[in-house]
Amino acid sequence: MSIYIDEKLCKGCKLCIYYCSQNVLKMSDKINSKGFNVASVIHPNNCIKCKLCEMSCPDLAIFVE
Repeated sequence: MSIYIDEKLCKGCKLCIYYCSQNVLKMSDKINSKGFNVASVIHPNNCIKCKLCEMSCPDLAIFVE
């Protein structure tokens, strides 16, 4: 199982973090080329593949495989 975050597309809205019930994601200190802090995967083993993060992302920046 893999979670991919396209840092170029992420605008740091935190919707993916809000909808993740398993505490898989958090905001990182990394800033993308648009000037936004991006989401990052901190606990990939907690992921239950519900894809709520993917469905909630308005910028299609997350893909769960």
